Amino acid sequence: MISYASRADLSVADPILAFAEESLDRHGIDAEAFWAGVSAIVHELSPRNARLLQTRDELQARIDAHHRAHPGVPDPEAYRAFLTEIGYLRPAPEAVRVTTADVAPEIATLAGPQLVVPILNARFALNAVNARWGSLYDALYGTDAIPQEGALAPGTGYNAERGAAVIARGRELLDTIAPLVVREGITIGADPVPAENAPASHADATGYTVVDGELRVELSGLAAAGLADPAGFVGYTGTADAPNSLLLVHHGIHAEIVIDPAGSIGSRDAAGVQDIVLEAALTTIMDLEDSVAAVDAEDKALGYRNWRGLMAGTLTEQVTKGGASFTRSMAPDRRYTGPSGGEVTLPGRSVLFVRNVGHLMLGDSILDRDGAETPEGIVDAIMTALGSLDDLRGALANSRTPSMYIVKPKMHGPDEAAFTAELFGRVEELLGLPLGTLKIGIMDEERRTSANLAASIAAAADRVAFINTGFLDRTGDEIHTSMHAGPFLPKAAIRTAPWLGAYEARNVTTGVACGLDGHAQIGKGMWAMPDLMGAMLEQKIGHVRAGASTAWVPSPTAATLHAIHYHLVDAFAARAEVTAAAAADSDSLAELLRVPLAGADDLDPATVAAELENSAQSILGYVVRWIDQGVGCSKVPDIHDVGLMEDRATLRISAQLLANWLLHGVITEAEIDAALVRCAAVVDRQNAADPAYELLLGADGATPGLAFTAARRLIIEGGAQPSGYTEPLLHELRRAKKAEQAA
Repeated sequence: MISYASRADLSVADPILAFAEESLDRHGIDAEAFWAGVSAIVHELSPRNARLLQTRDELQARIDAHHRAHPGVPDPEAYRAFLTEIGYLRPAPEAVRVTTADVAPEIATLAGPQLVVPILNARFALNAVNARWGSLYDALYGTDAIPQEGALAPGTGYNAERGAAVIARGRELLDTIAPLVVREGITIGADPVPAENAPASHADATGYTVVDGELRVELSGLAAAGLADPAGFVGYTGTADAPNSLLLVHHGIHAEIVIDPAGSIGSRDAAGVQDIVLEAALTTIMDLEDSVAAVDAEDKALGYRNWRGLMAGTLTEQVTKGGASFTRSMAPDRRYTGPSGGEVTLPGRSVLFVRNVGHLMLGDSILDRDGAETPEGIVDAIMTALGSLDDLRGALANSRTPSMYIVKPKMHGPDEAAFTAELFGRVEELLGLPLGTLKIGIMDEERRTSANLAASIAAAADRVAFINTGFLDRTGDEIHTSMHAGPFLPKAAIRTAPWLGAYEARNVTTGVACGLDGHAQIGKGMWAMPDLMGAMLEQKIGHVRAGASTAWVPSPTAATLHAIHYHLVDAFAARAEVTAAAAADSDSLAELLRVPLAGADDLDPATVAAELENSAQSILGYVVRWIDQGVGCSKVPDIHDVGLMEDRATLRISAQLLANWLLHGVITEAEIDAALVRCAAVVDRQNAADPAYELLLGADGATPGLAFTAARRLIIEGGAQPSGYTEPLLHELRRAKKAEQAA
């Protein structure tokens, strides 16, 4: 049971109070004035937050009525006219120019991978913040990025043949990052002198040195090479004639050749190369939303404390691996000698965003003067900004500019974006921060935002530092918005429907047209299969070719591998090509609004049965960890035992699809119940090695636990949930589980 203390006319939960007043004290902020300011924000903005949610409900009710009266795929012109009439579609602003200032280069002008990490887990958070740099050799050797069959199978010890394949891939990448040309050759007998400026390869390197400020590469063919572009060499450690590492830059991001002739790998390498280290996760989102199970003040306070530790650079975690324990902490900056002397310093850590929650949920962290719960998103903005003061009033180690980066999810259209901008301004005033310090990351994941993206950006044009597509939440909202139009396609078919291509393309082209270049990231979504890195290397390069300056990856290893794509493709050059081609698209909005309903032949019995089984299993597999263990994001085996990264977004789409099919008679409630019972046995088997796991149907196989109940209700009641969100039911039942565990 959480206790409360009075502050101003508020009741503040003890864990939140302790966090806040520690922060106030360390920054010399008057507590009485602070809480009076919090009260003003809460009592003035909460009613407006509620009105925004009421608008969502009113618009949805009118859309539901329209689809009941006009079932099937809507006529494009009539449908657009209807959406405009009810205020769902807003007039596109004539010109939008983003003016966001003081944005870190990792966000504004560079392109590279992005991690999203549950902030309640300090170990994951530290792994992510330190994933700014990653070992290419480890990432290749330890995953299926290098085939794992036959002679290349990893085995129990070091496989030299596999290692050779890793080294060969590394040298190929170096030839892309730092192309070599012959600078001089030596004649031996009748052998010809290598032609000056002829291409050379790092695969033939026998040694690396620095001569007169330039990189010199000795080659096996008795020649010496240098960089085709000498500006690609930016520093080294050790001495010029025996460097320990060499720092290269390409497309704005860095790579480091690590040299250790006595190392386990370097001793077998002609040039003594021990590893290639890539600059990888330029940015990371520390998540308080979809990937965490934070349902009360106790959970929230843990997240706020971890965020403050990250902003102060002091977060640590005790880690035990292989029987040994050590303290994991945040990596320091990396220092090199410049080509002509002097020091070159590069950040050792990823630049951090924090994702607050959306506008929907109320929380128990702060109760208003009537004892009612208050909007969780308002409290998040205040408390995460308070936690950021260690950075903003300190060394600016995170941003290196006076800025804090907040991703704001699940906003519906420009009015909600404007409300968020106003909230951030009020928080700046509360904490004495300059106007514009708090930057906004707009998650373009609800259809009303997608259809009104330019207007949504315009509503926060001096704060936008990020727009990002999210296929799963976007699909969940697509289904819920058009729930009554008819049965939807299966999930895999929705991925190939025209609206999705329009959605992904419009995000980039609209962002560029609004002037995000030089001010903000344009991002793409998650690779959900952390064990399938070979497939990721083949497919995720598409995000870079689409003009995105960042895309989400599920692990530090994946970040290192995805970094390869930003060397193979110049993201900003690709963006210019994409946006030029898109100029000929006269009406992508029509494609965006085309509802992906199933046709007469799309839902045969076998297809429906497979989708029901797959979705029921994934819902149970995710929810059982959420409800019983408070795990908001994890690798959940699917029905075929393939591990997939699951969070509330994946849950939303699966639950909404089955709710849609139930509404339209594609499946019955009895069939849902039978599938859940069958799949409960599958999920129990998949979690058998977890000592904390609780059987979904109890020891007797017939008593549904809270997790099973949650999964069923998410489907059966899915059509009635606000925007199809999973949070209301999950929070209700997780709180009940915590009370049960505490009893």
